[in-house]
Amino acid sequence: MPLYEHVMIARQDLSNAQAESLVEHFSTVLSDNGGKVVDNEYWGVKTMAYKINKNRKGHYAFLRTDAPAPAVQEMERLMRLHDDVMRVLTIKVDAHEEGPSIQMQKRDERDGRRDRR
Repeated sequence: MPLYEHVMIARQDLSNAQAESLVEHFSTVLSDNGGKVVDNEYWGVKTMAYKINKNRKGHYAFLRTDAPAPAVQEMERLMRLHDDVMRVLTIKVDAHEEGPSIQMQKRDERDGRRDRR
């Protein structure tokens, strides 16, 4: 099956638990249609470069999936219809990278700098 990476931005006024439950909801949609989520990461609330739907910030989530194209299309369709999801980006990749994403690596580096103080 093809491999995909998805980044989703949800509204800033959601709680962390609600944002993570959105990721779980779309993961079950994908698995119900014959795909599977290899890895998911919650990146937290980040400031965006420009306003989207009058929001300056958003909850970012990252998914690595292994799913057939119809399952991905159905998940994207439901994400675009959902009121809490502002943007979705899906990229088809040849192979998933091992370990955490670049965003999570940055967070680990920042945490290491705080410990030295």
